[in-house]
Amino acid sequence: MDKQQQPLEDLQHIKKMMERSSRFISLSGLSGIAAGICALAGAWFASQKINCWVKGDCQLSLLITSNGFELINDLFWIATITFLAAFVSAFIFTYLRSKKNDTPMWGTTTVRLFWNMVIPITVGGIFLIRMMQMGEYQLVAPGCLIFYGLALVNASKYTLGEVRYLGYGQMVLGIFNLWWIGYGLQFWAMGFGVLHIIYGAMMWWKYERK
Repeated sequence: MDKQQQPLEDLQHIKKMMERSSRFISLSGLSGIAAGICALAGAWFASQKINCWVKGDCQLSLLITSNGFELINDLFWIATITFLAAFVSAFIFTYLRSKKNDTPMWGTTTVRLFWNMVIPITVGGIFLIRMMQMGEYQLVAPGCLIFYGLALVNASKYTLGEVRYLGYGQMVLGIFNLWWIGYGLQFWAMGFGVLHIIYGAMMWWKYERK
């Protein structure tokens, strides 16, 4: 019986070695949860700022021009801080899992994952910045979700396959948001917040629970 199982175990071992060499498998589910929590916190602060500006209750409301440039500046910094917090927390949890599994954090596969993720996001970022320069803000929220979803799907072939489903979810929300323009912040919260938390919890349960 042991002799019959040995070839099977050898094949499984070879499969794991090939996976480790061709895919970055150290992504932590806790990274997704942390990123989602940061996104929800950022969305809450942004909603408070928007409500404050609309109602004119802010102490700084008198400094806001009629075009809302001060509000846009505040939202930009909220988004920047949220992104940095999500990135740092994701990096920490991924680093800890990589160290625990004794797998290298940086290598050829990581470089491929990085570029396949960065290129769609960079192109999308340039496109959206140009839209904002032209005063077209209504499609920024759905654009962020769509380009981010494309980046996840594009990079999924170099990491856990489940990442592509997170990407599909982001793109679907972004497409729906194209017809629900006034709810960009809510769609952001669902995409970058809720979907990340659900994805992270599922990945933790599937790969890290033991």
